[in-house]
Order: sequence, then C-alpha cells, then structure tokens
Amino acid sequence: MSEDSPEPGTPNMAGEATSESLAYKLERNTGGFIDRMGKLWQRRFFRYFIYLIGLGLLGALLIWVIFARDLPDATALQKYEPPLPTMVRAYDGEPIHSYARERRVQLEFSEYPALLVRAYLAAEDRTFFEHGGLDYPGIATAIITNISNSGRPVGASTITQQVAKNLLLTNEVSYRRKVREALLAYRIEEVLTKEEILELYLNQIFLGRNAYGVQAAAQAYFSKDVDELALHEMAYLAILPKGPSNYRPERNEQRAVNRRNWALKEMRENDWITQAQYSNAIAQPLGAVRTQGPRFERVGG
Repeated sequence: MSEDSPEPGTPNMAGEATSESLAYKLERNTGGFIDRMGKLWQRRFFRYFIYLIGLGLLGALLIWVIFARDLPDATALQKYEPPLPTMVRAYDGEPIHSYARERRVQLEFSEYPALLVRAYLAAEDRTFFEHGGLDYPGIATAIITNISNSGRPVGASTITQQVAKNLLLTNEVSYRRKVREALLAYRIEEVLTKEEILELYLNQIFLGRNAYGVQAAAQAYFSKDVDELALHEMAYLAILPKGPSNYRPERNEQRAVNRRNWALKEMRENDWITQAQYSNAIAQPLGAVRTQGPRFERVGG
C-alpha cells in the first residue's frame, strides 16, 4: 500500500473539504442572488416590470379559459363539405329536379374571374393578401366606434374572420364571439392558403334570395354564371355580404346602386380597374332580374 494512500476506515479529508467548498460556494452564490434580487426589488421600475409580466401571464390564462379553451378545430375546414342539393335524375341520367335547404353551387377558386375576386376584396377586405387574419387599423376604428356608441357592437371582420364565423361559430352578437372569431382566424390562416380561404368564402357566403355562394347568387340575381357577369354586376354581388336585405332590388334599388358605385370606386382607387371601366360601370342600371321561383325546391328547416 502506498504511503500516501489513506488507511482503511480513515476519513477522506480532501473529499470532505471539496464537498464543503462546493456547498459553501452554492450557499454564497444563492445568497448573493437573493441579495441582488432584493436590491432590484427596491427599485420601483423593476417591481412594475414584474407586475406587468404577472398580469400578462394572468391575462393569457384568462383569454384561454374564457375564449380559446373550446374553440373548434380549424383543420376541419380542410375537409369541409357543404350541404349540396339532392338531384333526381331521369333514366338516362339527366337531372330533372333538385331538393335542397339552400341554393348552393360549389366552384374552385380558379373558376372565379379575377375581377370578381377583386370586387369582393374591395368591398370586404382589400388588405386580405397582406394581413395574417386580422385588420388592426379596422379593429382600432371599430373599438373607438363601439366606445362612443351604445347598442349593437360593430366589427371590422376580415374575410378570414367571416369564414370562421360562418363555418365554425354561431351568429351570436357579442364581444366574446368577436374575440373567438379573431383567435380562430389566426388558426385558419395557419392551416389554409389565402386561395383556399377565398374559395370557402366565395362558395359559402349568404347573399340573399336563398343563395349561398357567388355562383348561386349570380344565377339568382342575373341568371348568369360567374364568368358571364359584367363588372357592374360583380360589384353589386360584392356589396351583399354586409346585409342582402339592405340592397334588395325590389325595395332599395337606389341604395343598392349607390353602394355598388362605392365598391367600384374602391376598385378604381386600388388600380384594379381603369378609369374607363369605372365610368362605364357606374353608368349602368342595377340590372337585377325579378325574383324567380327557386330552381331548387326547398325542403326542411
């Protein structure tokens, strides 16, 4: 056995000294940290900073509990299938009758004319391809309006928010629904492309005359397909999402023309149409056909 090796049963003094040294350093560092935090806590700005962090965490928790905890799954929209008409066909396969609760015709995004898409962007959400689901300047304006006016809250819903409300939420008029709508809009933007969101919107939006979607509305108001619409007809259909009953040709034709011309003006200001197109379109009458018997027999609720 080496002379330097400790005898059996003899305490390892070097190991104990090392352990005591580490414990001392740990205690000293911990104490130093507590002392530094204590000194920082004496400073008012530091206390306010900690309070703000705490309030932020508490606010995030409350938002999740009140608004986001039971939100629908946005990925469900990737496989969304609307209720389409039931077709009755003759022996040779030709359709002879349709039964439906709603007048709907599904199109792919590529089947919608670019000018028609721009008409809806001008009337509903001109920064659609720039934002991530929310229009912050519009929200700020809506907040100021709601604070200064009592009654029904107004909103600044983007097209994505309208898709969230129409397909995943209810028509409840409340601030809670607006917050849920905004949160869900963010989630939708994460799982769908802009073109997919627009396709859902253009196929599902209610436009009056029992028409859901732009193709169904084109038939209901002008007896045309979307690729046959003139510019002034596109602009009229684009103003209908805010409230089809407000612009019914039978009762509010002049109001409808005025609003249609406003949409055309928005298109012109965004350089989506030329001055010649604008001038020609605003000179046109509304041109909507009279209400016709539905091509689909409505059944159910």
